[in-house]
Amino acid sequence: MAERLLPLTVPLGAYPERAERKARWSDRAWDGLARTGARHGRANRISLRRFVERVAAHGREFEGRNRGALADEAERLRRSFLSDGLTDEIVARCFALVREAGSQVLGQRHFDVQMIGGRVLLHGMVAEMETGEGKTLTATLPACAVALAGVPVHIVTVNDYLARRDAEWMGPIYETLGLSVGTIVHGMDHDARRAAYACDVTYCTNKEIAFDYLRDRITLADSPSRIHLQLERLCSSRPRDSRLLLRGLHYAIVDEADSVLVDEARTPLIISSAVGGDDERRVYEKALELADELQPGRHFTLDRGDQKVDFTGAGRGRLHELSRPLPGVWRRRRQREELVHQALTARHLFKRDRHYLIRDGKVQIIDEYTGRTMPDRSWEHGLHQAIEAKEGCPITKQNRPVARISYQRFFRRYRRLAGMTGTAREVAGELGAVYDLAVVRAPTNKPLRRTALPTRVFARADDKWRAIVDRIATLHREGRPILVGTRSVDASEHLGRLLDEAGLPYRILNARQDREEADIVARAGERSMITVATNMAGRGTDIRLGDGVAGLGGLHVLATELHDARRIDRQLFGRCGRQGDPGSHEAMVSLEDELVEQHGGWLVRRLAARLKRRPGAVDRRLGLLLVRIAQRAAERRHSTARKDLLRMDIYLEKALAFTGSGE
Repeated sequence: MAERLLPLTVPLGAYPERAERKARWSDRAWDGLARTGARHGRANRISLRRFVERVAAHGREFEGRNRGALADEAERLRRSFLSDGLTDEIVARCFALVREAGSQVLGQRHFDVQMIGGRVLLHGMVAEMETGEGKTLTATLPACAVALAGVPVHIVTVNDYLARRDAEWMGPIYETLGLSVGTIVHGMDHDARRAAYACDVTYCTNKEIAFDYLRDRITLADSPSRIHLQLERLCSSRPRDSRLLLRGLHYAIVDEADSVLVDEARTPLIISSAVGGDDERRVYEKALELADELQPGRHFTLDRGDQKVDFTGAGRGRLHELSRPLPGVWRRRRQREELVHQALTARHLFKRDRHYLIRDGKVQIIDEYTGRTMPDRSWEHGLHQAIEAKEGCPITKQNRPVARISYQRFFRRYRRLAGMTGTAREVAGELGAVYDLAVVRAPTNKPLRRTALPTRVFARADDKWRAIVDRIATLHREGRPILVGTRSVDASEHLGRLLDEAGLPYRILNARQDREEADIVARAGERSMITVATNMAGRGTDIRLGDGVAGLGGLHVLATELHDARRIDRQLFGRCGRQGDPGSHEAMVSLEDELVEQHGGWLVRRLAARLKRRPGAVDRRLGLLLVRIAQRAAERRHSTARKDLLRMDIYLEKALAFTGSGE
């Protein structure tokens, strides 16, 4: 790799970032890019092995050196990077230095497979590494190299807990090498954020950094040149560049890259200002009353897969009749239809403890992919207010968009982007088409000992839940720890009640217990432990086996439903069998699960209805075929939604130009 990360000697401009480029959308390119990424990974195995050997050779030179000597070597590397760039030889020496620092200050020595992962990240690709292979430690390798080269590094993860934990955990490595570390979490003020972004390496969440970027775009307004900002600094007591948070978008390592870059890419990021009057509660309550007068099928149709409501002609006519005696906003057709449309959506498509929960009298959205609440997020166009009215909560003021951007467009603006995750191969084509990221699968440090058991499919949900409780009871008697994955708060609490009836002890983890997440997950590998969890348990915290558990077969992971993407199932199953530990996983699903009912299509639903007449389990091959068809349909639908969002985001940039380049 005889190249610089990017030409570091070239002036970087007022706010360095990568110019906007087009995504490649055709299905042929989509599939072809997935194959290209796989070929790229195979072609580089030989060079990766040679690189690891070089690191080992340099490492022997650093063994036994004290911390002062390591810091001196880091300073020499800094000068080499600035003069020669990130060449393979200097990078190998840097990685060896980081490995020695990790061994001394943390007692953790990077494995060879982590060297491979680090080099993949440095090249601006996605490293697919199995659960438990040490992605957090791996990220320190490219982060130190790039930071020593004078380039700001952002390490992006999925929640505040992980950002804070990883910065504190890995901080001693950076400090030993003379690098500063900052952390961005929710609730920090402007000055604290600016100081954190001024560090060599900054740990943050995808949400926080994207919103900080939007705030900077608002501050920059018309994207002035470097000269313009310098003149402003001379003439103004508070120039704009002194109010900026970030130093541009240079190099980012995205942890759980598939979650951040794919799963969460269906929702735009919007900075808003509150608008609205004190009579909003009466408006939304009346909208709900009118919605309750309309009949499904006759006056409106529901598409649960796309979470969509459509009026019929009869429905518009009926709404006109009902609104005739009402004053004000109800006399305007477009406004009354929009209000009642959101009321119907709130009433029929958004369920408490599945899509949101009520905490401290407020509606808090539940992230469908992580199971965590998002207390500072709200739905657009009056939907949030309609749900608040439905639940009897105080009505918040509606928000008027001031600036917006999608995750796709935000992360594509980094001058170099990299990612790491345990589950990327299914979306390798999309990562290539949207972000120009190839996926390289890293080997495991130890052979996998994870056993996959056959999926069992039941006709009815009640039969499934009874079988799940029986299975948990059997494994519990054997002393094995069990992690049970559910898709919603409601499902986790339903299973909790069934376990109570069966007299089985358990710990539950969902959006209500998110503050206790790390402790609950960390103990999930103890003998006889039963942990019932939503998606949030799948990522970020290792599950270590308790004494004697390995001899019993290790952790058993039981999925009670399949998810909208195969990757998310793999994320859950990846909680067992870490670092060569034994483990097993299985799924028990029904034809009444949300996946089948929302995404199965009329043919799948019709066949499922016939099979439901038979009690108990159904033919495994037929039942699994129906479930997989629904899952593939969900994957296609979500992929289309992400494409549509990016197209709309690009259109709005050109058409509306909120600030700067159009955010």
